[in-house]
Amino acid sequence: MAITKILYMKDCGNHDPGKHLRQAIDYILVPEKTGEELYVSGVNCQVPYAYEQMKATKVQFGKTDKRQGYHIIISFEEGEVDAHTAFEIVGKFVDEYLKDEYQAVYAVHDNTAHIHGHIIFNSVSFITGKKFRYEKGDWAKYIQPITNRLCDEYGLSTISIDGDEAEPSEKYTEWRDGRGDAFLWADMIRRDLDACVLQASDFDEFISILQDKGYEVKQNKYFAIKPPGLLRFRRCYRLGDDYSEERLRERIETEDLKYYQEHHSEARIVKVLIPYHLKRAKLSGMQRKYFAKLYRLGKLKSRPYSQAYKYRDEIRKMHKLHEQYMFLADNGIHSEEDLLKAYELLKSEKEALSKERNKFYKEQARYRSLWKKVDRMKEITPAEKTFQNGDIFFLKEHEEYMKLQSEIEAAGYSLDELEELRTFYKGKSLEHQTLRKDCNKKIRIVESLIREAKEDAKMAESGIRQDKSKDKIDKPRQPKSRTV
Repeated sequence: MAITKILYMKDCGNHDPGKHLRQAIDYILVPEKTGEELYVSGVNCQVPYAYEQMKATKVQFGKTDKRQGYHIIISFEEGEVDAHTAFEIVGKFVDEYLKDEYQAVYAVHDNTAHIHGHIIFNSVSFITGKKFRYEKGDWAKYIQPITNRLCDEYGLSTISIDGDEAEPSEKYTEWRDGRGDAFLWADMIRRDLDACVLQASDFDEFISILQDKGYEVKQNKYFAIKPPGLLRFRRCYRLGDDYSEERLRERIETEDLKYYQEHHSEARIVKVLIPYHLKRAKLSGMQRKYFAKLYRLGKLKSRPYSQAYKYRDEIRKMHKLHEQYMFLADNGIHSEEDLLKAYELLKSEKEALSKERNKFYKEQARYRSLWKKVDRMKEITPAEKTFQNGDIFFLKEHEEYMKLQSEIEAAGYSLDELEELRTFYKGKSLEHQTLRKDCNKKIRIVESLIREAKEDAKMAESGIRQDKSKDKIDKPRQPKSRTV
């Protein structure tokens, strides 16, 4: 199953109108996310110069203002597809949807459990000079149907096109600003819902309490809410099984504070991530500095979750500091020298993982043609069964089925063996993605620590110079001696 989302990038002003377009292209082409650029391609432009060529097209036709480009994201179900297959599907989507009229770059990101594809295309056609127009309803009429058909072609599950969700389009800046808050909003909303369940005597009072907290409520086909600061309504059933309208009504009738403490508190209370169990006496200077920063941010735990939008930057900072502190503590880093050694080791680990991944892809490539034959056999199995029951109308499919079967047997495999191999490589691929993701995360943490250490050193040096300069100015002048 894959769901498609389309975003647009607006004009950033006379100084740099294509800033968001350029940033989006840079984002989707990061080597660590794209299999070291294995899953990157371009249409009607050269990938390294995509932005410059798109900009030249805008200048040529005198359309350098307003919408600069569009960003399509195709997100696949976790574990349902590998990066290679996803790349093929995204490429076919580009060919069909853009019809060779627009410059585009596309890439598949395989650095997360959910493999997903990104497509960035110019808002101006390099052939006609006309601007691309996204109309209301296009998602349901054209975009998602193409994705569904391609998924069906590759034997993947598809999603139903619900009219109430037919416009998953928004500004690029809104998407960019919101994508880092997934960890924040879901937990905050769940906690507020839990609190309202405990306080309400019936569903009407539950809604009233939510509204008092600043939530907007929508009761259509699905029960949805929007806290202050969030751009869109969130359907409650997507927060978990306990948050559908039906389940919320049940919980209001059955749950009290004692029940909640026994069944829910440990699972849902978001704790401040400060490792108080560590003894301060054993902390080095570098570790103590980050512990102190975390301690000062500990006051966040007393703030109301329904007002989280007011201080989300501080929450992001707290999570970053926690990652930095735990990395220092877990790896026994006490000085900048230790930090640089850890950085070199991580870069070596990343290089080794890249070599291992390339070897893994080469091994996997040997079986792709056989897996395609297996998939084709599955497609025509109903026709083969009908032929075996005496219907000669499916003679052509029967001959194809027998040919594929003989080719697989000639290669020395059975259908079951090939399916086992596919499962094995899929699991190995997910395991490798997890290792790479963990390594890249550690590298980012170390790089942030190194940057901050350099900034602290510069500030300290600047302070010393200022003090010396002040001493020099304030030093009293000695009177000159005179000869009488």
